[in-house]
Amino acid sequence: MRKLESYRRKRDFARTPEPEGGVASQASLRFVVQKHAARRLHYDFRLELDGVLKSWAVPKGPSVDPQQKRMAVLVEDHPLDYASFEGVIADGNYGAGHVIVWDTGIYSPDDENRLSFGDREASEERMRRQLEAGKLSITLRGHKLRGSWTLVRTAKGPTEWLLIKHRDAHADAEREVLEREDSVLSGATITDLRAGRSAGHSGGSVREQAQALGRRAPYPTTVKPMLARLVDGPFSHPAWLFEPKLDGYRIVAFVRPGGVTLRSRNGKDLTSRLPEVARELAEQAEEEMVLDGEVVALNSAGLPDFGLLQEALGRDRGLGPGPTAPLVYYPFDLFYLAGVSLRQTPLIQRKGLLGQALAPGEAVRPMEFVEGGGEAFFDAAVGLGLEGMLAKRKDSSYEPAARSAAWLKVKAVQAQDFVVAGYTPGEGARAGSLGAILVGFYDGGTLQFAGRVGSGFDRSELDGLLADMAPLH
Repeated sequence: MRKLESYRRKRDFARTPEPEGGVASQASLRFVVQKHAARRLHYDFRLELDGVLKSWAVPKGPSVDPQQKRMAVLVEDHPLDYASFEGVIADGNYGAGHVIVWDTGIYSPDDENRLSFGDREASEERMRRQLEAGKLSITLRGHKLRGSWTLVRTAKGPTEWLLIKHRDAHADAEREVLEREDSVLSGATITDLRAGRSAGHSGGSVREQAQALGRRAPYPTTVKPMLARLVDGPFSHPAWLFEPKLDGYRIVAFVRPGGVTLRSRNGKDLTSRLPEVARELAEQAEEEMVLDGEVVALNSAGLPDFGLLQEALGRDRGLGPGPTAPLVYYPFDLFYLAGVSLRQTPLIQRKGLLGQALAPGEAVRPMEFVEGGGEAFFDAAVGLGLEGMLAKRKDSSYEPAARSAAWLKVKAVQAQDFVVAGYTPGEGARAGSLGAILVGFYDGGTLQFAGRVGSGFDRSELDGLLADMAPLH
């Protein structure tokens, strides 16, 4: 390819591990930012366009502060497979030094406030026009860089540009994004490479890792989530990892280029009630995933509050205006990615892929976990007011609908007296009976709503409660 002549002319591929070129394209255009410790440390900002990576060297690296205008020097085009290149370029070669993939994802032109993710032809046509005009406006969906950015050619010459963050929800004048030094592919830092070691993952893009760990399979349209067995107390064991048990609703997230669907444990579509969660999942760099997790409402102390969550998800059922508490989705498992089923992949490896595939935001945050000290972790969780903890075997597969001995839950026993203040009529299988009782508690003489209680009753108990409460309506 003529566009890569300059790139190839500068390199002896018998002496450097850098790729010569040639990789298949996907529906959306890719971007990559590589941290390159050569003679001087800099960041290489690359945008896929017309079969190559258009590349700018950014000496000070990108900034999420819109006031910071970072110099960006247009350099030679690079091959598409350079987007996953990490390693050491030996002395004596052009660009000798250490390279990691500091960030990567997909991008779209966003001029005229219009996005074209998934439409390669339209995106490339718009990018050609912007490149010719010397002003690019793009939206990035990466792990570290998100939102709208501009690259502007200056009057100094054709290679002199400025990289600037646009003002949007992802701009932050207080945050130094370069403090996150690790590779989003391998977890390695420049320091690791200099010391002759790499970190964490197996290398390659998250898709390449998934293909090596899983198997090709059609996209699952419905999934009943895997369940945990209740046990009496916490424990520690090197074969297990531990997560907090959150007081929320189980949600399976189906992410596809055509949109996002959020389903409850029973398969009910809750997408319309969780718009911010759906929006952030739609903006992820990986366009095809199935995630399992928990959605919670956070109170003023930043802790899950089930009452607030019930109010929020009950707004369209006449149960009040709902709170302003933020709703956050905490995915803890990833069992499908870009055409690959990961159900038989060990949990600890699925967790590693989840951490790479999912960029955290305000409404979507990967679940934290620990690999030791189960008893101490349980005590800390209970001390924070959480429900308890989940213990999961690191080598466990994902078993839909199964209540598996590989996943265990340990619950804190908590009790409080509540006032029964009302009830809701039954729906579906409970039509004609009672749906749930509404309970509250007194706080300084004021009755406060606490939540709905609808489980744990058989039909005769529901009918008996309805007979008792109907005259009190």
